Amino acid sequence: MIRLTSSQVKKIRAHLELAYPNEGCGLLIGTRKSNGDTTVTRIVPAPNQRTTDATNRFEVDPKLQFELMRELEGGDEMIVGHFHSHPDGQAHPSQRDEKMALDKTMIWLIASVWAGAMKDLNAYEVVEEGKSLKPTDLVFQ
Repeated sequence: MIRLTSSQVKKIRAHLELAYPNEGCGLLIGTRKSNGDTTVTRIVPAPNQRTTDATNRFEVDPKLQFELMRELEGGDEMIVGHFHSHPDGQAHPSQRDEKMALDKTMIWLIASVWAGAMKDLNAYEVVEEGKSLKPTDLVFQ
């Protein structure tokens, strides 16, 4: 189960709508219980580092990710996942998403953004690394 606040969803929406018609992306900071329940505490929008195919691919800046890992080291929070959009597409994993899902500890939030407006937001977790993602509960607080 993934928990997000309405203000966090608004921040995701604003970033992904601004990125349209390209894919937008960012990182999710939060806490995770031993049963896997995850509470997102912070949204970190990131520029899409893709210089080609940005309308159907995304890449979070690795420098940003490493800076956040250093900042969070030793605390309760960690990078718990990332979010990205599918411009004029469904909020479901693409085959490329499933191939890129290489870390079972990461949550995938995928949004559909149609004509510049976010329509859906769904959460997924990795079942088999590099092969499949499954839906997980997304709770709005």
